[in-house]
Amino acid sequence: MSYKVPLFDLNFDEKEELAVQNVIRSKWISTGPKCLEFEQTFASMFRAKHAVSLSNCTVALHLAMKLLNIQDGDEVICPSLTFVATVNCIRYVNATPVFADVTSTSDLNIDPAEIERLITPKTRAIIVMHYGGFPCQMDRIMEIARKHNIPVVEDACHGPLSEYKGQKLGTIGDIGCFSFFSNKNISTGEGGMLITNNDEYAAKAKLLRSHGMTTMSYQRASGHSTEYDVVEAGFNYRMDDIHAAIGIVQLQKIQEDLEQRILHRKQYLSLLSNNTKLIIPFADCNEFVSNYIFPVVLKGYGKDRRNEMRTKLHEMGVQTSVHYPAVHRFSIFERYARPLPMTEDATDNELTLPMYGKLSEEDIAYVCECVNKVIQ
Repeated sequence: MSYKVPLFDLNFDEKEELAVQNVIRSKWISTGPKCLEFEQTFASMFRAKHAVSLSNCTVALHLAMKLLNIQDGDEVICPSLTFVATVNCIRYVNATPVFADVTSTSDLNIDPAEIERLITPKTRAIIVMHYGGFPCQMDRIMEIARKHNIPVVEDACHGPLSEYKGQKLGTIGDIGCFSFFSNKNISTGEGGMLITNNDEYAAKAKLLRSHGMTTMSYQRASGHSTEYDVVEAGFNYRMDDIHAAIGIVQLQKIQEDLEQRILHRKQYLSLLSNNTKLIIPFADCNEFVSNYIFPVVLKGYGKDRRNEMRTKLHEMGVQTSVHYPAVHRFSIFERYARPLPMTEDATDNELTLPMYGKLSEEDIAYVCECVNKVIQ
């Protein structure tokens, strides 16, 4: 159906069209100069030493597990309130996901105290996911990780250019992973990026993304090498220059888009903060964040009533979503489930409202009017 206010809208125009056209006319459309430019620009914007372009963020997370040598029998602490890819990557290497609860319905990020309680001699990594682009308590998490000599992977899919005490999300832990799926702040259709300040990790990620080959086709076509060796059992996880060209344009737009989202969040907070039946997560966050989504948590509604509310909002022309079903409740992960009361409360009561740069003040006012009306 057509919505009066959709959940998301692409920040695309003729600039993306021209970028794709220019790549096609260049006659080089696979991994090549645009991927390199995208990586260099991304690394510079994030103040990271290395950026490795990839086909999506799921493979970035998989490579993170490979780079950290996570294996069968190892344990990886992770949130359940996340997209399933955050946890799938652990199973790709036959390791065991250990689910940690979120801090509260006001802070939907992984609870550092839970992380510390769950560490065992088998713990080999911690994955955090910065929900909605709002930073986890990284000082405490990194203190715990360093104390136990455990590496940290940041799933920063929601948080391009988001900050925690002046540091860009994705650069605080050992490896950062980003998504450029169509509904993300940076959209290329499909695509991902792995960033790190570790030279060894970066070199191995570049090797593994292209079948373990010591040189790629663009290097050979450019005359830098005529032969290659295969030194790892790698994968085909490459990005191509068409997606990279779109990503370069998106990077040029993102600062303005994020500034608009900050204004939208302020308006949402102004119009909804007096609603006593709502919790607005991260309401007190003063960091510069991406505002990937605008989540609210309904007080004690439960899944069925929350879904009834979504139906009514859709009938009023307001598209909504849920971020996310709890991963530990999926059939494939039931054997790893443990009590996660905060996560379950959040996932049964969370409602995601429209958020994107092109929203107007009138759009937000209408969404809030509908939300308040349906709740009444």
